[in-house]
Formats: sequence, structure tokens, C-alpha cells
Amino acid sequence: MLELVKYIVEQFAEHKDEIEYKEEEKENGIEITVYLEDSDMGKVIGKQGKIAKALRTLVKAATPKDSKKYSVEIKGKEVAAE
Repeated sequence: MLELVKYIVEQFAEHKDEIEYKEEEKENGIEITVYLEDSDMGKVIGKQGKIAKALRTLVKAATPKDSKKYSVEIKGKEVAAE
């Protein structure tokens, strides 16, 4: 699933080499966090969050029924430094 998220995010981001991904398993599912440069945030999230919502919809549709649920978070680089 991480490969799907990487592929989609890299289609919109300009600074592809600066993107960081973190996959964390939690009790209720698996959370994929994408850390972007501030200049790429708007491009990846889209107007009114449409691209981010579509990304989450694709991840949900690609998740097998018998596996854990995936969630996708998109955050700026400053959050990753904390």
C-alpha cells in the first residue's frame, strides 16, 4: 500500500527527493504519514482537499477486506522535526 501512496504523491510533488514516508501499525489499523515540503503541501492536498480525499479513497478501495484498515496523513516537514 505504501508503494501506491508514494506513486500518487510523487505525481503532484515538485520536491520528490525531500518527501518522507512513515508507516506505523496501530491497534485499529495501519497509518501512513507523508511529510512534505511546505511548497508541495497545496499541490498534494489540492483545492478543498480533493486530491487528498481521492488518495484516501483509492487506498481504502485497494485494501483487501480481510486486512487492517489503512489511513493516510499528510503533514509538513516542521511537524517531522518535532
